[in-house]
Amino acid sequence: MINSIYETKDHLFSFPSSSVTQDRILAAIDVGTNSIHMVVVRIQPAIPAFTIIAKEKATVRLGDRDRETGKLTPEAMTRAMDALKRCQKIAHSLNAEDIVAVATSAVREAPNGRDFLQQIESELRLMVNLISGQEEARRIYLGVLSGMEFGNHPHVIIDIGGGSTELVLGDGHEPRTLSSTKVGAVRLTADIVNTDPISNSEFNHLQAFVRGMLERSVEELQAHLNAGELPRLVGTSGTIEALAAIHAREKLGVIPTPLNGYQFSLKDLRELVNRLRRLNYQERLNIPGMSDRRAEIIVAGAVILQEAMTLLGMETVTICERSLREGVVVDWMLTHGLIEDRLRFQSSVRQRSVVKIARKYGINLEHSERVAQFALTLFDQTQGMLHDWGTEERELLWAAAMLHNCGHFVNHSSHHKHSYYLIRQGDLLGYTETEIETIANLARYHRKSCPKKKHENYRNLTSKQHRRIVEQLSTLLRLAVALDRRQIGAVRQVTFKYDPNQRELHLLLQAKKPGDDCALELWSLDYKKGCFESEFNLKLIPQLEQSKLLNASS
Repeated sequence: MINSIYETKDHLFSFPSSSVTQDRILAAIDVGTNSIHMVVVRIQPAIPAFTIIAKEKATVRLGDRDRETGKLTPEAMTRAMDALKRCQKIAHSLNAEDIVAVATSAVREAPNGRDFLQQIESELRLMVNLISGQEEARRIYLGVLSGMEFGNHPHVIIDIGGGSTELVLGDGHEPRTLSSTKVGAVRLTADIVNTDPISNSEFNHLQAFVRGMLERSVEELQAHLNAGELPRLVGTSGTIEALAAIHAREKLGVIPTPLNGYQFSLKDLRELVNRLRRLNYQERLNIPGMSDRRAEIIVAGAVILQEAMTLLGMETVTICERSLREGVVVDWMLTHGLIEDRLRFQSSVRQRSVVKIARKYGINLEHSERVAQFALTLFDQTQGMLHDWGTEERELLWAAAMLHNCGHFVNHSSHHKHSYYLIRQGDLLGYTETEIETIANLARYHRKSCPKKKHENYRNLTSKQHRRIVEQLSTLLRLAVALDRRQIGAVRQVTFKYDPNQRELHLLLQAKKPGDDCALELWSLDYKKGCFESEFNLKLIPQLEQSKLLNASS
């Protein structure tokens, strides 16, 4: 039975206000360190719910990187490309309206990871979005919530991947903690395990290393538990499901279908780990249901789960078969207005995250909100006339406008450059790495130089589309900043009037107070309009609406 997203008073999700009823087909792909997974789902917006109608998996081992350079190997990239082609064909055959793909640890860390994503986009016309470890954890949480009821009770979610392990603490509402640690089954097998069966010294090293790496995340998680709370542990991912399948076959004689809700104890896990460590690869491969690729990494994966449960003080783990891929689906539904999250601050996780970063760096929120409103007004008035960007690009412009001044936290001098680095390192949630890079670049170019290829931050945008977003929308942000030059809200509203024959765009300002000539705002607009004029090949003429000013004075 496939669980659905549904509304209860305890649940994170609630019904959308819109009355959309037509079913929609979506494909979600997870480009992981060990495998590429895809689910194709039928979304029923009226419920709202989704049902998995197809799955695809390929073990491509992107995590088998070059030991000297850390780069993704040509062989692994070829395997991944072939798998993605198959996924595309399946998705298209099922009439998926969209394919949402994300890449995680292996691609995130490889020096040539972004080049590989460019290659995928070029050859397959498929955009694979790089996401941070925290964003991966957030989407895992959304995926688990779509398949398991929390009932307001705290749950710890552990997802053991090939390159990283995510830990999440949540109670069905907004997550309390999100963490991603660089311990994964593929990574540890490659870095630590050189003997088969694993030697005592390597096993002890493996245990100690995993424990040391997980301690900080576990301590942070435990600090967010209230007195007397006893959370339940939920395990996701191929490693944990493989361990559950071995346990079920031995204890029950059959593997439950689905595995969702199946439990096993830390005591049984320790016994299983002690047996697995004494088996060589061929003996592990002979375990019923064990694949050749899983047999290579199962010891390291089992040790991660064992040490995590020990540090957390958890005696049992419950399996949830939904994880990152399903979380990508839920996130898409949220983004497209098919689910409403009652707990969203200013309507979305993205906006909550932006405001949190703004407060962290002491930004004047009133000024930033005015700049953001001006930027969106300019965007809307020029849409279809000077540009054809849509809702997603509009959101990136809003975020950049809200955070454009965060560099003042470091220093006033060159604060636009400091803003770039603070945004890049700010752990913005709800955005892909490319989107964060775009926001950071938009903020970087709110003053001084226009975007140039010689700038390293601009070159970090590997997507031509996102470079164009920065080139065009940063000019609107410059004008928006100028419109609140005194940071007192002197301008009530702005209106564009376009003269296509003269290639002139008149920017008409309406003053908030009678008698205010907005001289400083007009001067600032003249000073900052160069990039705008150059980008759109027209002349910008800022002026005060005299009639409005005279009427206001009378």
